[in-house]
Amino acid sequence: MTAGMIRLQKRALSAVVVAASWGVVFAGAAQPAAAADVQSKQWYLSALQAEEMWKVTTGEGIKVAVIDTGVNPNTPTLKGQVLKGFDATGAAGDENDDYDGHGTNMAELIAGTGAGGGLKGLAPGAKIIPMRITDTEFQNKHSVNARDTEDAIRAAADSDAKIISMSFGSLYSTRGEREAVKYAESKGKLFFAAVGNDGAGSNKEEYPAAYPQVVGVASADRNGKVAEDSQNGNMVDIAAPGKEIPRWCDNSFQSYCYGSSGTSAATALASAAAALVWSAHPDWTANQVLNVLFDTASRTWKKGDRSAYLGHGLIRPAMNILKGKGDPGDPDISPLTEERTGGSPASPAPNSAPSASESQQPAQNENADKVDETVAAGDTEAAASDGGVPLSLIVGGIAGVAVLGAVVFAVVRRRGAA
Repeated sequence: MTAGMIRLQKRALSAVVVAASWGVVFAGAAQPAAAADVQSKQWYLSALQAEEMWKVTTGEGIKVAVIDTGVNPNTPTLKGQVLKGFDATGAAGDENDDYDGHGTNMAELIAGTGAGGGLKGLAPGAKIIPMRITDTEFQNKHSVNARDTEDAIRAAADSDAKIISMSFGSLYSTRGEREAVKYAESKGKLFFAAVGNDGAGSNKEEYPAAYPQVVGVASADRNGKVAEDSQNGNMVDIAAPGKEIPRWCDNSFQSYCYGSSGTSAATALASAAAALVWSAHPDWTANQVLNVLFDTASRTWKKGDRSAYLGHGLIRPAMNILKGKGDPGDPDISPLTEERTGGSPASPAPNSAPSASESQQPAQNENADKVDETVAAGDTEAAASDGGVPLSLIVGGIAGVAVLGAVVFAVVRRRGAA
């Protein structure tokens, strides 16, 4: 596969969503609105108990590398939030020249302060390190660096960022990209990537989300149900809010739009959730932060099993920050691969079942997937009778369950393919 073909297949996972009736005013085509109104549309902040968590931590001390279309540091909500980054495109401009608006949107979802009536980030105390790469449209218009993705990942790995958030994906994997992902793991980074928005289509694995060392993030709506277009399979590790998430209409940064979202937004919010947990426990490793996100995720299936649609479940950082829940586990063992982050396999417990590293993919619960499929089809009664609960959103996400497989919207995780 030539580098040119790889570049042409790359695309931002922003707002490719099938319109559906969600019982709210945002259904249908995207609608622009004044920035002053955008905060009232951020339903997921109350669902995740953001205000309560911010009394404990806002993500201060954590830097997040956003690998995307660039980040505009001059939107009201991002002023003072964006640090020096890296432009891997090889084209004119720099990492602060957002040619699409997508990267700026992801940065705001993570660390926006809400100033000027703009988006409030889930981790407003965190800082953003922008890493600009190219999408297909940009590539068609400019002479670009064929290795921009791997260069950006390596730059992120060498930066002060603890977390890498990448709402981009490609159907093709390259050796250089694979090695860059492994390098990031060796540097102690926690890497989140979008699993993709073609769940109703070919549903092919996308990279970097499908790499074993990357946390693949799926998208769920305000009821905790998996988004129709959110891709499913072994690459899904966790789920986060991804439907009806406000975004910039374009790169003029004049107004926000509503109606369509996707696994891009879910990835940004999962990254922000990790920033909150890591800020509250600065001595933890990436493995421990991820272990806690998995452990506290909302689900109806057995802990340790993964749903093909929601991974370990819906993200619920408040379970740890407000309740002290979640087992951080071994600081040196990856919960994704069951291997030491240095590359050596973990020692299996006596008489234990094969680890995820031995089986290549974590075991999945047959009943969990059955419930997932039922809910995805919209049959909530059947889902409830199959061991689930009504798909109603429990605000705060601490005392209920309601997601794809009848899990409460609180925390979802995934495993690898953007």
